[in-house]
Amino acid sequence: MQSMTIGDVEVFRINELDVETLTMEDLLPEHDPAAFDRDRELLVPEHWDPENNTWRASIAVYVLRSAGQTVLIDTGVGNHKERPHFPPFTHLETDFLRHLEAVGIQPDDVDVVINTHLHVDHTGWNTQLQGRDWIPTFPKATYYLPRADVEFWDPRNGYEQRGGLANKNVFEDSVDPIIQADLAKIWDDDLLRVDENLTLVAANGHTPGSHIVEVESRGERALFVGDVAHCPLQIIDPKLDSCFDEDPIEARRTRTRAHVLSRAADTNALVFAAHFRGGQAAEVQRRGTGFKITGWTPYTTRDNAYGTQ
Repeated sequence: MQSMTIGDVEVFRINELDVETLTMEDLLPEHDPAAFDRDRELLVPEHWDPENNTWRASIAVYVLRSAGQTVLIDTGVGNHKERPHFPPFTHLETDFLRHLEAVGIQPDDVDVVINTHLHVDHTGWNTQLQGRDWIPTFPKATYYLPRADVEFWDPRNGYEQRGGLANKNVFEDSVDPIIQADLAKIWDDDLLRVDENLTLVAANGHTPGSHIVEVESRGERALFVGDVAHCPLQIIDPKLDSCFDEDPIEARRTRTRAHVLSRAADTNALVFAAHFRGGQAAEVQRRGTGFKITGWTPYTTRDNAYGTQ
């Protein structure tokens, strides 16, 4: 299991699974393919397989111990889910709960679940299958759900969705059961304090309700940015959109990404992304009108863990 500390906050990274289903051109359709070689040193081997030209992604769940609470940031894909338009996420049987157990955490121990947004690969373990019913995996937790995403992904509201097919069934099996169980805190503020160390910060663009989690403890800072950046190239060039971004206004997406990266650079905050492989947090600084990754802060690896990468 991989861990590090941010002040008094302990961070564990659980890798639910690795995914290599898209080419880099699929992921970043506006990027010049010839430029991938220019940034080869940054991308290979963790983020790009140049031989097959595939984006190398992981599905990460972050476990934080903060102010006496156990907090999950995002909950991966989940087991036994029906995802008809994305077979790699269909009917999985991963060892995620054993990964939690390796950190010493049982489902009843989780106090807070934060979904940075309500995509298929960030909500799956909100629930688990019991008989024919989807029940909350963490029955004693408060689940923080962004109101804009709850409304956007509720199929009864009929919004036009770029990722609607990939996200099919997610609201029904991973979001609505939490609301019906009265475990959801549906929020719509620009800033929301979770505890003395953790603050939710609105960062809409990837989805209407996307947000990041800011950690500040004893002078140290970190940003858990969800899908603000799928690939390190989006840190170097914040104008790069991924194929998964929902907001139709390009300027708004770029402004959000640049704002988050400015926040990281100006406060020396480590950047934890949901899909970066390699088991490291990015160190970001300004470079002219853009940004650069100046280094990577590694985790400490524990020998007795079930988790990988």
